[in-house]
Amino acid sequence: MREVFLAFLSLGMRSFGGPIAHLSYFRAAFVERRRWVDDATFGEIVALCSFLPGPTSSQVGMLLGTLRAGAGGAFAAWLGFTLPSAILMTLVATGLPLARSTWWIHLLLLVAVAVVADAILTMARTLTPDLLRGALALVCAALVLALPGTVGQLAVLGLGALAGLAFLRREAEAPAPLAFPLSRGTAASVLVLFALVAVALWVFARLSPDVALAAAFFRAGSLVFGGGHVVLPLLSASFVPGWLDETRFLAGYGAAQAMPGPLFTFAAYLGALAAIGPGGALGAIVGTCAIFAPSFFLIFGVVPFWREIRANVLAAAAIRGLGAAVVGLLLGAFVNPILPNAIHDWIDALLALAVFGFVRVRRELVRRRTNTTNA
Repeated sequence: MREVFLAFLSLGMRSFGGPIAHLSYFRAAFVERRRWVDDATFGEIVALCSFLPGPTSSQVGMLLGTLRAGAGGAFAAWLGFTLPSAILMTLVATGLPLARSTWWIHLLLLVAVAVVADAILTMARTLTPDLLRGALALVCAALVLALPGTVGQLAVLGLGALAGLAFLRREAEAPAPLAFPLSRGTAASVLVLFALVAVALWVFARLSPDVALAAAFFRAGSLVFGGGHVVLPLLSASFVPGWLDETRFLAGYGAAQAMPGPLFTFAAYLGALAAIGPGGALGAIVGTCAIFAPSFFLIFGVVPFWREIRANVLAAAAIRGLGAAVVGLLLGAFVNPILPNAIHDWIDALLALAVFGFVRVRRELVRRRTNTTNA
């Protein structure tokens, strides 16, 4: 566990660039240098974690830690990879003078515009490669704009899954073997516990502001399909405007782009500033733990059943539809609230375009480096 923690702590302090870049760092560290797993196993881990809701790169780290050091290794990997950016985001919320500066907040809003636009284009290329899924994404974007809030988002995800089942079936890929130190009986118990925790948080959220805060993060962590950027609209539905004003919410999201490690540490910022819950450092801890908790349940609960899920045509079809839906979900968030809050004049538009160009160039450099590493 100590070896796993230190390895991921090093990555958590220098892994900039988002999930795709993180996977490149992981492959170099754990396939090439340390040889914890081979390329085939690493590829299967990435496929599994791309299937699950939640932060893909963090889940890949959890699974690598589990294969190396058991269940405790999953926690050690998560803690090492998450801790640096969670601390930095807490400082942005509570300790750094720039966090309360108007010009700095506006700059972060412009960063958010560029990053979300880049995420939409990148995800659309992968998740909506044909006319049918492109149209589904546009319908989902319109639906989430017409029905703001959690209800609209759940409706979009449901529509995506149903559309996938109806129109996107095809032969499933043959799964590669993946050893895992948990029985199916234990995994089934973990999934039952996951459902019980979700229900309990929903029920008791009405009685305690602390539980309501944890429930909002837990729900978001359970529903993020298609990449960490989708957490933006999911959390916005819970926090804005009741628990945090929209400007500071989007500024925190912009700040999260500049941090190493997982984007989900945005939860530390929100937990520290939210109008409910303990606030400060304790609120940051609640937010960070609650948003990542579903990933632990899903990793331990799904992996023993992975071969059957991977080979199931219906499951694969639903996931394809969900992929298109999350593109629409993110597009809806881009139209409202991101653009109206960030772009006020032509100078803002030019600055956002400049940041967008920088983000696209950086992504291309990461892609070329990944291709070189794999070759």
